[in-house]
Amino acid sequence: MPRSRTPAAGPTLIAVLGDQLSLNLSSLQIADRSRDVVVMAEVADEASYVRHHKKKIAFLFSAMRHFAAELQASGWQVRYVRLDDKTNGGSLTSEVARMARQLKATGVVVTEPGEWRVREMIGTWESATGLPVRIVPDDRFIASRDEFASWAEGRKSLRMEYFYREMRRKTGLLRDGDEPEGGRWNFDSENRKPAKSDLFIPEPLRFAPDAITRDVLDLVSERFSNHFGDLEPFWFAVTRHDAEKQLRHFLKTGLAQFGDYQDAMLLSEPFLYHSILSLYINCGLIDPLDLCRRVETEYREGRAPLNAAEGFIRQIIGWREYVRGIYWLKMPAYVNGNYLSATRPLPDFYWTGETDMACLKAAIGQTKTEAYAHHIQRLMVTGNFALLCGFDPKQVHEWYLAVYADAYEWVELPNTVGMSLFADGGLLGSKPYAASGNYINKMSDYCGTCRYDVKKRTGAGACPFNALYWDFLDRNADKLAGNPRMTQMYATWRRMAKSDQDAVRRDARTFLDALTPWTA
Repeated sequence: MPRSRTPAAGPTLIAVLGDQLSLNLSSLQIADRSRDVVVMAEVADEASYVRHHKKKIAFLFSAMRHFAAELQASGWQVRYVRLDDKTNGGSLTSEVARMARQLKATGVVVTEPGEWRVREMIGTWESATGLPVRIVPDDRFIASRDEFASWAEGRKSLRMEYFYREMRRKTGLLRDGDEPEGGRWNFDSENRKPAKSDLFIPEPLRFAPDAITRDVLDLVSERFSNHFGDLEPFWFAVTRHDAEKQLRHFLKTGLAQFGDYQDAMLLSEPFLYHSILSLYINCGLIDPLDLCRRVETEYREGRAPLNAAEGFIRQIIGWREYVRGIYWLKMPAYVNGNYLSATRPLPDFYWTGETDMACLKAAIGQTKTEAYAHHIQRLMVTGNFALLCGFDPKQVHEWYLAVYADAYEWVELPNTVGMSLFADGGLLGSKPYAASGNYINKMSDYCGTCRYDVKKRTGAGACPFNALYWDFLDRNADKLAGNPRMTQMYATWRRMAKSDQDAVRRDARTFLDALTPWTA
């Protein structure tokens, strides 16, 4: 009699998240392409847990669909669930469980997620599916979460600069033997030049939507019409091929001047010499370490100065890696940080862009149009204003998370709660990044078109940043006056005449009381 055949075991599901669009993803590396099935899903829960910018949703859905096609073309079996599929249960958990039943899967593998919220959700998958769930490390980062925790253990101060040096040593980037290239680890002091409008400032490449993207744009227009931001024109790269084009374009046209002008702001130039690569890096279309090595090559071959190459590399292997480490080290409590007890609600113009302050109008208007603003616009305009006004850190955090195409909680939360708002009490920064209108005037051309006078501290027509700055110091003196990096500012405040101090308090209070809170 013929021997009975043992039924073939079902596949393992390889769950790929929307910010894991990398061909070398750790979960794919350990999978069997001939047997296992990749599962991807567009779900309402992920698109709407904050009111994400319409352009951000469209970018990720289109990039996910293109990535699924890329995987299929290379021989992977892919089950892709669109948002408008009638059987879509609306959450990643429901879709993984549904696919597990349909395919008679034997297990689930997923690369560790970037966000605490998603990690908690994945923790429910075993009970939801009745299957073993294996979470594998995300090796697209240079420092693992455990490695960062080991570095942080026992340190009184977790300053990024010292961590960055360890990442330079680990990667070998910009090294001259055992020493840093150029004899210094950090050339940031050379990267603070204001810029002027110039015909030769490059523009990022713009990619016309293909049929897949047009379908996504129609979907987002229909389903998320009440979300923040302009959906079109839509010009982001949504494929690895086009993201690579923008990478090469930046290396050729922007990198050499990036260092000098990375902190500059111009009304007519929303992008200046910035790479516009963070959204592609953070979703997985560009490998960050490969990018840094290519930037180093530009320096080694004489096409970019050291301050530009070092400044760019520091943002990626220094700051990007550092904030991820802080996030996982301090969550879940970190999201509730509020060291300065700030409770004022976010005003409506953060969502509308309708304000007479030219700098905020420019930064928020650009954000509404492009789902993008560069780091100084985020830190020293919208973030600085939120700090000075005492806006609720959680509301500010959710705004930043919603409005930028490159924003994921792991990278956005420490930048907002720690760097911009000092709500972590100084874990990230040794002092608050608070500034009056003078800083904005120095680094931009915004003030020249503003109805407020940046040179006036108080009185009719004075720049609101000026009174707000001194009022911020006064309101928070019990927590900040002892900070050694703020001694000079507090000494200046104490030397002011009482009448001037009273005018500051009066103007700040009048301005703050006139703000209209946002109501969804």
